[in-house]
Order: sequence, then C-alpha cells, then structure tokens
Amino acid sequence: MSFRFAFNGIKNLIKYEHNARIHLVSLICVIVFGIILKLDLAEWIAISIVSGLVILTELLNTAIEKLADFVESDWHEKIGIIKDYCAGAVLISAVISTIVGGLIFIPKIIVLIKNFCK
Repeated sequence: MSFRFAFNGIKNLIKYEHNARIHLVSLICVIVFGIILKLDLAEWIAISIVSGLVILTELLNTAIEKLADFVESDWHEKIGIIKDYCAGAVLISAVISTIVGGLIFIPKIIVLIKNFCK
C-alpha cells in the first residue's frame, strides 16, 4: 500500500503542479541528450542525483504548500515566508542541477560542434 500512496503522490504532483511538469520535461530532454551524447556511468550517476534532488524538493515544496493552505486558507505573513523558503529550496536544487548538467553537457557539445565543423 505504501508504494501505491507514493506513486499516487508523484502522479498528483505531475498532474496538478505546473513546475513539476516543467521539471519532468527537462528531465526527459536530459535523458534523451544523455543517450545521444553517450554519457558515462559517473555522469549518469551525477545526473540521477541532481535530478532526484529537484524532484524531491518539488515534492516537499508542494506538500508544505498544501499543508500551509489547509492550515490557513487566508494569506498570512509567516506562512508566506515558509512558502518562500520552500520555493527557494526548489530554486537552489534546480540551479545546482543546471550547473551539473552544464559541466557534463557543454564540453560534449563543444566537441560535437568541433567535429561537425571539420
């Protein structure tokens, strides 16, 4: 049953949260480009860790936002600050993920362009 609840949470995240869908589309693009550029095992491990970090922070952010909205449906300064912290966590994880992706993909793309221009 625990797995069913967990997968239901992930399904609902993707179904109802716009930013989660953006992260999912980005992840699919990264996987496709990773296959095309033939990432090695260490690169796939790094991509998996940072991608998991983004999805994890998005899940936690959404859970905390939903809980905060349930507790206090009207705007409240302290709840707004809590939501801002959560959004900041998602932003940090996305930036870290982008940096790691850049470190992995940019050199491979440069080599690909140099080989194409020969």
